[in-house]
Amino acid sequence: MWIAVCLALANSAARGQGIPPPPASSLTESGHTTVDGRPAPYTIHRLPPNAFPDLPEPIVDQLDHRGCLIPQTYEAHHPENLVHASLEHAGSSDWAVLCASKGAVSLLVFFSSAPDHPIVLATALETDRLQPHDAGTLLGFNWGIDRASPQQVHDMRIGMDPRPPRLDHDALADSILDNHTLFHFYAKGNWTLLDMPE
Repeated sequence: MWIAVCLALANSAARGQGIPPPPASSLTESGHTTVDGRPAPYTIHRLPPNAFPDLPEPIVDQLDHRGCLIPQTYEAHHPENLVHASLEHAGSSDWAVLCASKGAVSLLVFFSSAPDHPIVLATALETDRLQPHDAGTLLGFNWGIDRASPQQVHDMRIGMDPRPPRLDHDALADSILDNHTLFHFYAKGNWTLLDMPE
């Protein structure tokens, strides 16, 4: 239901700007892939960048130029896989997004200091990010990203000895649903993966 509402709003916004909406066939894809030597059905739902009204126009333009649609996980109940956070430094206004284009998905980060030059943190084939859900055979998209605040990261590290100091700005949580999460952190000009308790 929420996907239909988002698409209606996005199509309305696109018409208002004279932009043709993306074809419906590209927003929901169903097909078959091979898992353990057997065919398995899958469905991937995607949203266009203009389905996210808070996203700055220069970033929407970059995503449109790349042909990006934003894939939604099989658990999604509201638009997701677009993150607004302070990723470059404390107080910065940055964005991270999963961009699906031509069968691949890339994790892009747009720093407010250089919105025309996104950083690619990871890339995978879209069909490599599928897994079964709801105890059924249907596969769905399993890659999700989210903001990880300094307090959230600090709380998750409570079992570490010694416990690392509290971060001064956000990290980016990069998750495979029901599996594991990596935490990307930018400092001193470099991205690193945060040490977390096992």
